[in-house]
Amino acid sequence: MEEAKKPSAFEKLWEWAGPYHGGFVSAVLLAVLGVACGMIPYFCVAAIITGLLEGTLPLDGCLAWCLAALAGYAGKVIFGSASTSISHTATYHTLRDMRKRMIDKLSRMPMGTILDTPSGQYKTTIVDRVEGMEPTLAHLIPEMTSNILIPAAIFVYLFALDWRMALCSVVTLVVGFLFMTGSMKTYGARWDGAVKVGRAMNAAIVEYVGGIQVVKAFSQSAGSYRKYADAVNANAAYYVDWMAESQKYMAGWQSVVPAVLVTVLPVGLALNLGGSLSTADFLTVIVLSLGLMGPILAAMTFVDDLAVVSSNVEEISGILDGEELRRPAEPARLNGREIVLHDVSFAYSARGGDVLRGVNLRIRPGTVTALVGPSGSGKSTIAKLIAGFFDVTGGSITLGGADLREIPLSQLNAQIAYVSQENYLFDRTVRDNIRMGRLGASDAEVEAVARAAGCDAFIRALPQGYDTVCGGGGGHLSGGEKQRISIARAMLKDAPIIILDEATASIDPENEAAIQRSISALTKGKTLIVIAHRLSTIEDADNIVVVKDGRVAAQGRQRELLDTCPLYKEMWQAHMRARDCA
Repeated sequence: MEEAKKPSAFEKLWEWAGPYHGGFVSAVLLAVLGVACGMIPYFCVAAIITGLLEGTLPLDGCLAWCLAALAGYAGKVIFGSASTSISHTATYHTLRDMRKRMIDKLSRMPMGTILDTPSGQYKTTIVDRVEGMEPTLAHLIPEMTSNILIPAAIFVYLFALDWRMALCSVVTLVVGFLFMTGSMKTYGARWDGAVKVGRAMNAAIVEYVGGIQVVKAFSQSAGSYRKYADAVNANAAYYVDWMAESQKYMAGWQSVVPAVLVTVLPVGLALNLGGSLSTADFLTVIVLSLGLMGPILAAMTFVDDLAVVSSNVEEISGILDGEELRRPAEPARLNGREIVLHDVSFAYSARGGDVLRGVNLRIRPGTVTALVGPSGSGKSTIAKLIAGFFDVTGGSITLGGADLREIPLSQLNAQIAYVSQENYLFDRTVRDNIRMGRLGASDAEVEAVARAAGCDAFIRALPQGYDTVCGGGGGHLSGGEKQRISIARAMLKDAPIIILDEATASIDPENEAAIQRSISALTKGKTLIVIAHRLSTIEDADNIVVVKDGRVAAQGRQRELLDTCPLYKEMWQAHMRARDCA
């Protein structure tokens, strides 16, 4: 069976712009009219010169040609402006839709794919690469099209006038294209290299800014932070080398192409003196050949955009065509809220090797289940699988008897509230960040859940209270304050299943007890899954699951595990010694 043909970059781009095809077509037609009007003054000048030389042009006729030239110029401005306005409107709507599609796509992709990709790369794709489509859509489609069509029509006119002079008028263009070919033969590979060094630099910058506290703490400067400095220097050096290589070709192109009179004048003069080219036709050719190269040079300014379209479209398609968590559209029928892991195995594709192997676990509704174990044992992975962040590699996880893969993400998200150790706060007010747990919540409900979560006192002490802006990532708040707001946000969601992934790790000991009491009160009657490194916070859990090397080593209540599980006993004793020392 013949393999389906892969769509080209322009076919994909045109598909993405589907709802706005009418706008782009209108922009092209108006641009063609604008360029055509722009050529009218050249015809008028040729007619005036010819008429004056032949003595056949009266004063009022000369005035008529001048008015026609003025009308042509006015048409160029009017039609060109209208084309630009329409094409930009369609373009920015297209770019908006592309960004929305990518953000929507990310929400359906496995968290593993997202977490294994540097955040700087997503910024580059969603912001820079999409913005890089603007010249292609807003300018290249209408302007390049019109700037090629009109010179082509003029060339046909010149050919009909005198084929010899028509050929002479494009000699410099052909020679110029030879220079352009020298530059363009490596452009695709060069641009791909530029994308790679730019992506590496963006990732290094994001990493550097994210770790600026460590850099400052150890008295490191930006220059001495080797990865950052090397990435920035490599990016600069790459472009310098590229420009140095291509400059000689571009200088030749820009110098030769406009010099159309170098061939038109001597050849035309020889033909005119020989009697095979009339003076009127000679003057017409001179004027039109001068106007011929302007649109072509304008069209060639888009060659760079043509060369990078494939790379940009490919990078954007990497997100839009990426693998996603496949879920049905229709809600699943849930028989209760029992969670069952049956022979679950899982591997992060980018990291290799199974993180979980043969995990079997039953979590009854309304109970507290604690996942404990050494660092890297897989307990957080179990929690994230239950939350639907990934699909299991082997086995199954069911909720209410339905496989998670058969439950729509929106339905699953409504069932689960997830609080991690490093929960993110947006650059909005404290009130808005808490309200994201349930967007329809009133101010009174937000403040009530904040009081219940032990947040109210410190929030009211902030400069603007609940209207204090948290800063990017919650940067204006302490780690403990961010964590408590995240807990309040999860509580406001009022989901029947709550997952706390070391959610009290950033909270100081004197507030931890209060937070634990708040969590207990707010999660009463709900299913609570807790990952905790402070074992004293989960000693009353209904079921403590000990995870080691990706397997369930033991499970049971506190007293039972102390008697039967050496690993748990050792962890408990280490925790008690650490607490006593504190």
